Amino acid sequence: QVQVVESGGGLVQPGGSLRLSCVTSGRTFSVRAMGWFRQAPGKEREFVAGIRPSDGSTVYGDSVRGRFTISGDNAKNTVYLQMNRLKPEDTAIYYCAARNIGLATMRTYEYDYWGQGTQVTVSS
Repeated sequence: QVQVVESGGGLVQPGGSLRLSCVTSGRTFSVRAMGWFRQAPGKEREFVAGIRPSDGSTVYGDSVRGRFTISGDNAKNTVYLQMNRLKPEDTAIYYCAARNIGLATMRTYEYDYWGQGTQVTVSS
């Protein structure tokens, strides 16, 4: 089993920045890719960004490309999501997920482990 814990959410004004963290523990040697997703009230869970820790390759959702950056620290079993130029529409619960095979994908069902989420609210 792999445990996933997110942190770093909060309230920020439009145009501001936040950095989310995602720490994995347990059988972390089995993790091949990590992803960030988000879910706003009444909407489906949406892919935000993904990373393959072994080579640092990344992928982004269209709505955040150019504003968000995903990165990882393998020694700390931690993945970060740096969010810049935040907009009110970025308001959501942000979830971190891990999968045991393959690349970081945009499909929620391909991830094996999920965190509980951290709330991000962008409002003036």
